[in-house]
Amino acid sequence: MPTDRDLTTGPITRAVLSVSAPMSVGIFAVLSVGLADAYFLGRLGEAQLAAVGFLYPVTTAVTSLAIGLSAGATAALSQAIGRGDDRRSVARMALHALAFAVVLGIVAGGVIWLATGPLFAALGAGREVATEIRAYMGWWCVSFPALAAMMTVNAVFRAHGNAASAAIIMTSVAAVNVALDPVLIYGFGSIARLGTGGAAIATGIARVLSLAAGLIWAARRNYLSWDTAPFRGIGRSLRRIVEVGLPAAVSNAINPAGMAIVTGAVATLGETAVAGFGAATRVQTLALVPVLALSSGIGPVVGQNWGAAQVGRAQRAVRFTFLLCLVYGLALGVLLAVFAEPLSAIFASAIGDATYATTYLRWVGWTLFGYGVLVTGNAAMNARSRAVWSMGMSLSRIFVLYVPLAWIGVSVAGFAGIAAAAATANVAAAVAMVFAARANRLWPGALGLAERPKGTIEDAPGQLSHTGPTAG
Repeated sequence: MPTDRDLTTGPITRAVLSVSAPMSVGIFAVLSVGLADAYFLGRLGEAQLAAVGFLYPVTTAVTSLAIGLSAGATAALSQAIGRGDDRRSVARMALHALAFAVVLGIVAGGVIWLATGPLFAALGAGREVATEIRAYMGWWCVSFPALAAMMTVNAVFRAHGNAASAAIIMTSVAAVNVALDPVLIYGFGSIARLGTGGAAIATGIARVLSLAAGLIWAARRNYLSWDTAPFRGIGRSLRRIVEVGLPAAVSNAINPAGMAIVTGAVATLGETAVAGFGAATRVQTLALVPVLALSSGIGPVVGQNWGAAQVGRAQRAVRFTFLLCLVYGLALGVLLAVFAEPLSAIFASAIGDATYATTYLRWVGWTLFGYGVLVTGNAAMNARSRAVWSMGMSLSRIFVLYVPLAWIGVSVAGFAGIAAAAATANVAAAVAMVFAARANRLWPGALGLAERPKGTIEDAPGQLSHTGPTAG
């Protein structure tokens, strides 16, 4: 059975990789669900496939609330573990995070359920597509509290350095979901054909089953406990979780919102360009899985070491992660330069689409290291309770650089201008993130700080500084 890891001792490279490596498998598994839904529903007809296109940005934006909450839970719990808090108080804080996740999930799911009709009508969904969307969103909203809770349970495992357990939960969700998709969508034996609604029901069943398994697992490892005073310190717990979780939720919602606006710029070139852009971004998402895994891994490492006042280790972890992003990103650039055309052909539906996708991948592939530095740096700052900084970095990349440059670029150079805008935003984000890491004492030698003994670090968890522009 996977065990806890003390991330404050031993080689820092092993600490980062031990948490990040299992998450690669988990993230790949999660992405497979979206691909499976698109494949199975696409075989039903154009309306069902179009519904997937409308659903993706909305469900992604709502899910960012749960992702943000899990980031807040990871930061608060890993810092508490690092500074050596009593195990029962850490378990109590995890219980508070879980309860908050359920409440947030119920409220958010209810609001989205009520807003489904007008929301998707405003996005331009026609009557037939809207019928498919309603069939999906009703069940999706019902199961959203389970998703929020499951992500929080995953955060609890990662905070303890037990990323393997988190990855197993993520993989089990995907496996159950993908297995149930064809059964519930098309029907089987006595099971009726449920169509688009069947995809959402499959997702809900997978979420509930995996959440139940995760809760039992976490309880057996004493990560969660119900003691005689379960609500003791709940205000302080929620304050620590929300001060990271709220900005992190906004940060996660920024990217899909920005991509929707950039897609509008691409749409001025026609539907073929939009299809090519979509194919390219699907390839890009899969290529970035190791980077996303690193962003999941760096948080617990920085959080535990910051809580333990091991500043030097936290700084070296960030430097190592940025270096990995650079090396992987450049290798990715070479691979995409060589294989962009065949990869585009796999994900595109026509030769014209593939041509646009190839152009994008060959330009942007060389700069994906910059996006990696951004997301891993954001995760490190969240773990260091500087989530407002990470939100600002994400906002700046999208709305100060990418969106304006995309609209200027498309009017000047066509689709090549879109690719150039993405590349420029990625590189600029990497440079800015290095400066941000220095400003927040997450870069080796920043502000002359040296590693200090436990208990002496400034603005340690429990007495976080809220002065100056770096208050998070």
